[in-house]
Amino acid sequence: MGAILLPAGLQASISAAFRQGRAVSSLRIYASRASNTCAHRSSRALSTSPRNTAIAAPEINFNEAQYGFNPRGLRIVPESPSYFTTKPEFTDDLLALQDLLRRNEILPTVPAAHAPRVAWKTMSQYRLGVAEPVKASRYSKIVRILQRLNLIHQSVMPDEVKDALDRYKRDMNPFENVARPQTIDQYGRSVGAGRRKSSTARVWLVEGEGEVLINGKTLMNAFPRIHDRESAIWALKTTQRIDKYNVWALVKGGGTTGQAEALTLGLAKALIVHEPLLKPALRRGEFSPFV
Repeated sequence: MGAILLPAGLQASISAAFRQGRAVSSLRIYASRASNTCAHRSSRALSTSPRNTAIAAPEINFNEAQYGFNPRGLRIVPESPSYFTTKPEFTDDLLALQDLLRRNEILPTVPAAHAPRVAWKTMSQYRLGVAEPVKASRYSKIVRILQRLNLIHQSVMPDEVKDALDRYKRDMNPFENVARPQTIDQYGRSVGAGRRKSSTARVWLVEGEGEVLINGKTLMNAFPRIHDRESAIWALKTTQRIDKYNVWALVKGGGTTGQAEALTLGLAKALIVHEPLLKPALRRGEFSPFV
């Protein structure tokens, strides 16, 4: 085995250690490490194997003259601006909607009362879609932007806005449900249903002399409190129809106050079937169930 040439500084240190009587064992370890390093460097310099063939991509040339600037100061920027956030999906959605509103906020809008009624996804549905624990305060920011975009006039609304709104709509819009029209049966009766808390009422209304039967009882026996009796027949009292119709009702669930208020709504619905023009008068009432 050939002799290993050590650096001049290392040789001087070894000679000085021997002269001063220091421990030779530590110097042997240091000399072994230095010799291994020198041998590895010499083998790399004398090797003729094609090292570049195993590299996946060519080495980057950091030549400032080639790029016109120093490329060593560059850093990789993630595609998503919310890459380092805890909720990247929600942040991406919010930023995309904000950018969409910024580009279309000058378009003509319609009043909120004339805008299409849309049922947006609930917070739980959105959470399942993005698989992130989004808070209600954060999701409300998305809903406010959607409501603003929904005010854009339909004739000038861009397709990208329509696609964004469709993404956050529920699969079934409850505002598109049309109530089945009620009619008067062959016996001259109309039917109306009402609910209040856990109480339900089903009311039949027919022209008569003002008799009221609730679960087979008179109004006085069914509702001992005056306030409950007035609430039960409020629709007839506010339209001055107490002596024109007979009422027969079935109520269940809840307390007497809840049953009386459920009866209020059911009786008003049954009355509108007989006289549809009374609906504005019922809306103007102080305790109108249609407000």
